[in-house]
Amino acid sequence: MTVQQIKQRFGIIGNTPLLNRALEVSAQVAPTDISVLVTGESGTGKEIIPQVIHQLSSRKHGQYIAVNCGAIPEGTIDSELFGHEKGSFTGAAGSRLGYFEVANGGTIFLDEVAELPMQTQVRLLRVLETGEFMRVGASKVIKTDVRVVAATNENMSSAISSGKFREDLYYRLNTVPIQLPALRNRKEDIHLLFRKFAHDFAEKYRMPAIKLSENAVELIETYAWPGNIRQLKNLVEQLSVIETDREIDAFVLSNYIQDKVQSTDLVLRQNKIDDEFSERELMYKFLFDMKKDLSELKKLVVDIVSKGGDITLTDGQSALISRMHDDVEGNLLSSPRSLPEGNMNIEQRDGFEVHQEVEESLSLEDREKELIQKALDKHRGKRKYAASELGISERTLYRKIKEYNLGDK
Repeated sequence: MTVQQIKQRFGIIGNTPLLNRALEVSAQVAPTDISVLVTGESGTGKEIIPQVIHQLSSRKHGQYIAVNCGAIPEGTIDSELFGHEKGSFTGAAGSRLGYFEVANGGTIFLDEVAELPMQTQVRLLRVLETGEFMRVGASKVIKTDVRVVAATNENMSSAISSGKFREDLYYRLNTVPIQLPALRNRKEDIHLLFRKFAHDFAEKYRMPAIKLSENAVELIETYAWPGNIRQLKNLVEQLSVIETDREIDAFVLSNYIQDKVQSTDLVLRQNKIDDEFSERELMYKFLFDMKKDLSELKKLVVDIVSKGGDITLTDGQSALISRMHDDVEGNLLSSPRSLPEGNMNIEQRDGFEVHQEVEESLSLEDREKELIQKALDKHRGKRKYAASELGISERTLYRKIKEYNLGDK
């Protein structure tokens, strides 16, 4: 079965090479009994891979059981997986078959496998190696023929290093690894998924489907999506139900996703780093531009003076030189980033001196605000091009516009 046929059969949306590769590997290992470990962030749709593997295998007529290992209490998970005998523990009024016994000849999907208690990991390792297990409270060995597909969103190397997960079990489960990409690495698929979910919810709630404006599409494609496909689906449902306007623009969309960025510690730290770099780059761009202008003016003055000519500066030229001299010397030289070497001082020859007292704000915040507004004016309010001109991301530009209360003028 081809990747396209798999997508059609299982309702999988997307064309990114990383997703296609995951489906290709799933189809290749399906006819075998090799154990598979599916990894990926929470919300990437890891549960679809074991279904693909099961349905494309010779076990497709057998039982398929999905177990969320993180949702079962530690005291009962052995009983759930391997069964128990009557009286084996308080409340065990009768014997019970476990999932490994029920799924004999089929497939078991162990989701969040890293959450298994250490004792259960030992039992699972024995099943994978010998196909044997014992019910809780029993001494009789039971044989089973089960295909195991596991999934986790944890860093397994860290889990092994901390003693949370057995290294031998990891290698036994990880015979074939399949990595599902995060949604932020599937940018070409995000709008496709949005439209699919919008259509589904339109049918479910019997209303017209929502759609995105051009700037909203740009926003969802640059957003980090810490909750991945699950977050995107929930967002589309919220927009479908709450918003009366069926076309969603970037301003409306940002009200739904901006707060969610703050809810994930990992994304919060990453955004903080990104924002610091973006603001710093904006500042450096502004200062480097000032240095360039200063160098040009300095060269002009030196050329005229060296030729013995008289020079009369306009108020604007004099103010520009004075402002640049103060800003570049005071701000650029104190910056932590090393700058191109060069003499920052204005030369004085034959007693010539440029001096003009100008009262104006030297606040970088004011300069940043002014520069952003100029970029917006230059590109007639098109934020994509303004962000490119400023050398910052559109998300940072949106936040700055809101922070400084700027608008398209």
